[in-house]
Amino acid sequence: MRRGERRDAGGPRPESPVPAGKASLEEPPDVPSAGRAIGPGAGRRSTESEVYDDGTNTFFWRAHTLTVLFILTCTLGYVTLLEETPQDTAYNTKRGIVASILVFLCFGVTQAKDGPFSRPHPAYWRFWLCVSVVYELFLIFILFQTVQDGRQFLKYVDPKLGVPLPERHYGGNCLIYDPDNETDPFHNVWDKLDGFVPAHFLGWYLKTLMIRDWWMCMIISVMFEFLEYSLEHQLPNFSECWWDHWIMDVLVCNGLGIYCGMKTLEWLSLKTYKWQGLWNIPTYKGKMKRIAFQFTPYSWVRFEWKPASSLRRWLAVCGIILVFLLAELNTFYLKFVLWMPPEHYLVLLRLVFFVNVGGVAMREIYDFMDDPKPHKKLGPQAWLVAAITATELLIVVKYDPHTLTLSLPFYISQCWTLGSVLVLTWTVWRFFLRDITLRYKETRRQKQQSKDDQGSAVGNGDQHPLGLDEDLLEPGVAEGEGPPTPN
Repeated sequence: MRRGERRDAGGPRPESPVPAGKASLEEPPDVPSAGRAIGPGAGRRSTESEVYDDGTNTFFWRAHTLTVLFILTCTLGYVTLLEETPQDTAYNTKRGIVASILVFLCFGVTQAKDGPFSRPHPAYWRFWLCVSVVYELFLIFILFQTVQDGRQFLKYVDPKLGVPLPERHYGGNCLIYDPDNETDPFHNVWDKLDGFVPAHFLGWYLKTLMIRDWWMCMIISVMFEFLEYSLEHQLPNFSECWWDHWIMDVLVCNGLGIYCGMKTLEWLSLKTYKWQGLWNIPTYKGKMKRIAFQFTPYSWVRFEWKPASSLRRWLAVCGIILVFLLAELNTFYLKFVLWMPPEHYLVLLRLVFFVNVGGVAMREIYDFMDDPKPHKKLGPQAWLVAAITATELLIVVKYDPHTLTLSLPFYISQCWTLGSVLVLTWTVWRFFLRDITLRYKETRRQKQQSKDDQGSAVGNGDQHPLGLDEDLLEPGVAEGEGPPTPN
């Protein structure tokens, strides 16, 4: 959960001192007193875990804005006054750009708004928010260059870049058991067991922790394999054997990663979130356990996407799936158009970047969908992730329009058209025709019930005097015994 200022602008900053008796991290709107659990009566949603915090505020959580400003000023003063400036223009340009980025990161880490996560420290997530801004500005710069200049500009990052990639052959022999190879008939399988297998597993494990829904993860996993089938005429590395698509990727790597991720989510949802200050724990074992748990969430929110509950949530879930697939495709297309080898460290850094910002973006999207009253606008990290994905796509379109305009094979275009029509038809039926039909049936039922009520009222009106007289008469008269004999 966010801290107090997420729903109350006047709440304390996470890194600032918190008044005694207040929990300092990711509190709900009604901040409980120290030593008290956050329960449903305190404004906690039904999908949120219960949190107990003793409110300890240590040096680790206090604001250090003046300290950072002093260290930054001393560093710049040293470079300016005591260090001789080299006469190399290219070197000075690189160092000036790096210094500008570092100063911006220092400002963002100390002054940027906190996000929904606070572990291991709110400054960690503010750092990645600022990195998102820097990366988006870098993509905008690349977008406004010519194709040749953009590719050659990457030589300033790594002199090995800016060179066309060598031709590689993918797919090839797809036999699981190759009888022609007597020494190793399963050589095709062993060739696929490279470093990308654990990368696939780890990637889908982390994606499951971001999305927190088994169905959405499986849909994205299967749809990406269909995209690889559909686009293998554009990028050769999409050409894989059938068993590599469905056995190695979907079942083994992706499926096992999703399974382990769901088990981790189950443990996190059942975990007791009880936090104590490190110096309040008497045993060394407890202190070590507390340090390890510092790298786990402060609290937990179970995502219930419910895509069929409303048109807004359905469109949001479809948009999330689309952005996930587009970000996956951008990984391959950017390498292709910018001439980056798959094993280059920039490719790995981009994946690490999306791992860190993806979880925050998904939480902000879910809060925006599920709790719109306090979250009236989309969070900054989610906004930046969407902008980065769109900018990457524009770079691919500009740098190699010929590849993207290669027409799909006829049978593939037919399959995608059929799938799109089915999804659109289901959307219209579920959120428009079905509601109209249900409203019409409900109106007819109410009218019929009204007629039945009127008919029963008329029938009761015809028999009412007799029944009333019988009730008012004395027992003897009501039973037909005649009037009572006067005394």
